[in-house]
Amino acid sequence: MSEITPDLVRHLGVLARIQLDDEEVERLTGQLDVIVDNIAKVSEVATPEVVATSHPIPMRNVFRADEVGYTLTADEALKNAPDAAEDRFRVTAILGEEQ
Repeated sequence: MSEITPDLVRHLGVLARIQLDDEEVERLTGQLDVIVDNIAKVSEVATPEVVATSHPIPMRNVFRADEVGYTLTADEALKNAPDAAEDRFRVTAILGEEQ
């Protein structure tokens, strides 16, 4: 059993600037107690002989390989643009900025 007390939970609430009522303090005391106990159990079995893992099963990349394909030329891309300049789309200024 860890040493999570209602007073400690209230103190943590003050540090986090969270107002906690008595019901929340009671509930969080129990929840934090369980969390701290479980972390302690994991710490007991985490020894240098146990290899650290990020996943319990091997992971592999599921993305397809990059393949060069057909791409539009600048003229094709800008063909239906309302306005273009210097091989780029031309749009109105935003946020009051001047072009």
